[in-house]
Amino acid sequence: MQKTPPIVGLNDHEVLQSRAKNGSNSLEHQDKNHFLNSLLEMVKEPMFLLLFAVTAIYFITGKWGDGLFMTAAIVLVSAISLYQESKSRNAIETLKKLSQPKSKVIRNGVLLEILSEEIVVGDCMQTEEGTFIPADGIILQSNDFSVNESILTGESMSVLKSTTTENKQVFQGTIVSGGLAICEVTAIGNQTQLGKIGDSLAAIVEEKTPLQLQITHFVKIMSIVGLVIFIIVWSINFMTSNDVLDSLLKALTLAMSIIPEEIPVSFTTFMALGAWRLLKMGIIVKQTKTV
Repeated sequence: MQKTPPIVGLNDHEVLQSRAKNGSNSLEHQDKNHFLNSLLEMVKEPMFLLLFAVTAIYFITGKWGDGLFMTAAIVLVSAISLYQESKSRNAIETLKKLSQPKSKVIRNGVLLEILSEEIVVGDCMQTEEGTFIPADGIILQSNDFSVNESILTGESMSVLKSTTTENKQVFQGTIVSGGLAICEVTAIGNQTQLGKIGDSLAAIVEEKTPLQLQITHFVKIMSIVGLVIFIIVWSINFMTSNDVLDSLLKALTLAMSIIPEEIPVSFTTFMALGAWRLLKMGIIVKQTKTV
């Protein structure tokens, strides 16, 4: 019987070369939501646009007290929302690190335990019962090896695999349900089958929530009504007084009076406080508008 030669794996130089060429074994589907991105997303919300418009009208009409009060409300609500999103984002990143398992690979002829994200293409990884397979690969050696691939195929039954079976491939994210195998890594990160699925899901356009749709519709209607009243009042006052500035101020004041500026403040405050309460209960809210 011919003896199987020992598996040596990659050396340190080959590991560095492979990492430089193929990157790390991590799934990156979209840009991280940094502070500036969060701020821009919040500013584009119809409720905040309405608040800004009302605040600007207050300052234009010389109501400095009301204008400063609205400015303070915007700053306070924005700070609560940004702080809550920042804590949620940090908590999610921490959970990712905690859930990042270690994997066993053979390098320089020695079995090592490393972080799964440090695996490179060409590594010889050892997978055993009860562990997640950290990357796509091809079986080199196996012993009563079976894998649960339900995350990819939806099939709950385990699949037996070995060097003699037609399907010798293993895939990232699947679970070893029995035995042990040594596999050569063929794909990592976004190049794995699981990573490609993640890329396709990330490409799906995010739909607006019912709350966003309702507020957007409300703001549009109120803006149109306010604009119509503004034009009518300005026209009547200008025809009777021929004073452009006085007519403009009266029209702005009346148009502003129909805009319920308390509604966006209340909505945003309740969402931020709701997310804060959920966070204290251990529930992570990535976006306050879903509360």
